[in-house]
Amino acid sequence: MQKDTLFATLSEALAAHDKRAVRAQLEQMHVADFAAAVGDFNAGLAAQLLDLLSLPDHAEVFGYLDPQLQADIACRMPRNELAALFSQMESDERADLYNRLSEDQQQTLLPGLAQAEREDVRRLASYPEKTAGAMMSSDYATLRSHWTVRKALQRLRLEAPDKETIYQTYVIDGDRHLVGTISLRELILSNPEALIADIMLTEVVAVRVDEDQEDVSEKIRHYDLLALPVLDSAERLVGIVTYDDAMDAVVEEATEDAQKIASVAALEAPMNQVSSWELYRKRVGWLVLLVFGALLSGAGIAHFEAIIESNVALVFFMPLLVGSGGNAGSQSAALMVRALATGEVDLKDWAKVLAREVFVAGALGLTMAAAVFGLGMFRGGMEIAIVVASAMVCVVLAGSLIGLSLPFILSRVNMDPATASGPLVTTIVDATGVLIYLGFASMMLDLAV
Repeated sequence: MQKDTLFATLSEALAAHDKRAVRAQLEQMHVADFAAAVGDFNAGLAAQLLDLLSLPDHAEVFGYLDPQLQADIACRMPRNELAALFSQMESDERADLYNRLSEDQQQTLLPGLAQAEREDVRRLASYPEKTAGAMMSSDYATLRSHWTVRKALQRLRLEAPDKETIYQTYVIDGDRHLVGTISLRELILSNPEALIADIMLTEVVAVRVDEDQEDVSEKIRHYDLLALPVLDSAERLVGIVTYDDAMDAVVEEATEDAQKIASVAALEAPMNQVSSWELYRKRVGWLVLLVFGALLSGAGIAHFEAIIESNVALVFFMPLLVGSGGNAGSQSAALMVRALATGEVDLKDWAKVLAREVFVAGALGLTMAAAVFGLGMFRGGMEIAIVVASAMVCVVLAGSLIGLSLPFILSRVNMDPATASGPLVTTIVDATGVLIYLGFASMMLDLAV
């Protein structure tokens, strides 16, 4: 069903308060698609629409909604209804929602939860954002090493409805230390009387609760895992991060990096839900900073004003040269930011990468110099052509090295390499390009000021 048609159908069912129609619509489609349609309504109407669903369906659809819409809907719900919804949600999702509620709303909600749920929410919500602890789920299955396969399968049959995944199960000792892992496939294929200790894998890839979510996602990708166990400082199993949660983290990190690359501070909600003031606030800081950075270019031009007056043809090539340097720098920065983010290169690789970039950027500069030499001859004669070609090689080389090095420098001082954005690199390279170009002109035309 097309999006507009679905919206109209749900609007009619909502107006008629037709529970049967809404529930029938959910049965005919994937819950994620249904949630996307609910997200097209404002918070008030979305809350009314969800109220027409059964509580389990309500919780499942609710989990697919945008986090900010979840918080807006939760603020409209009575405490008993919100507590009932919390009890149906997955542990990591309700912890995220809990953190988005105001302190008063949190204190109002907690008494309505069962003690176990209350403690679980508090514990998961206590971990810093963007860490393994903040994205993990406490809904995981565990086994004991002295159990037989038969007993393990019986236990999993009982636990499966309440666990996020049972395809990979973790073996713990009496103190909840992680001692091994075993897949559901291995359990099914093993002798029912075999001991878990004899068939489990003891070399388990795991993360600590304080590890960055980007590192967690990278481990899941690298080892091709469905889930990754999370350990506390005492090596006790406290949760798991599933593949779908890791994918959400990857999307979040990629979105944040894309915004930083455009010199926009990371937005805290989807763009269509961010207020005009928020967009202004997130963008104005970098723009003002870059304005003052651009003044360096103006200062360079002012310093060489005399040579520009004597050789007006130089002005024609200035945008071309400065733009070429900025473009080369942006290319290098983009490649390096991505390489650092994916772990393809590390800080220790800087010298090796720099040496290769000198060769590549030099070749690019010579190619572009050859392309503009003829134009320089046409516009200003041999002397101008030599100045333009020579400056082109140096400007492209300098721009590429600046673009390459800036992400490394930011990583070295524990800043996000994505901050080495196109606008930032371009502003720095523009100023450098002006100085190189006019400096060459001053030296080679023997008109130094």
